[in-house]
Amino acid sequence: MKRNNVLQQKSFDFAVRIVNLCRYLNEEKKEYILTKQLLRAGTSIGANVEEAIGGQSEKDFFAKITIEYKEGRESHYWIRLLVETNYLTKEEGISILEDADELLRIIGSIQTTIKHRNS
Repeated sequence: MKRNNVLQQKSFDFAVRIVNLCRYLNEEKKEYILTKQLLRAGTSIGANVEEAIGGQSEKDFFAKITIEYKEGRESHYWIRLLVETNYLTKEEGISILEDADELLRIIGSIQTTIKHRNS
């Protein structure tokens, strides 16, 4: 994976949004438990992108991509839960869920490409 790619930038931007969202939820809504889970999962995507970029082999790269996808699914879950429990309005949740969906599509596409190349 080359440096300064789309996934790298989008996952970083998503992490920034997650940090800001979690700060808002902590300060304004006094919600700490779900927020902690979202913060961990949402920022982990970009961290694993960075690790994948530095991967020593395609197997290592694919392992990190798989973790990124799982963390993206988990982030999606926590955001949906925050919406359904009224910590976030549906409108507040839609934009960040769209970003999560976009990351999942990109990561899923990379996974598919690697699987097809290796089969």
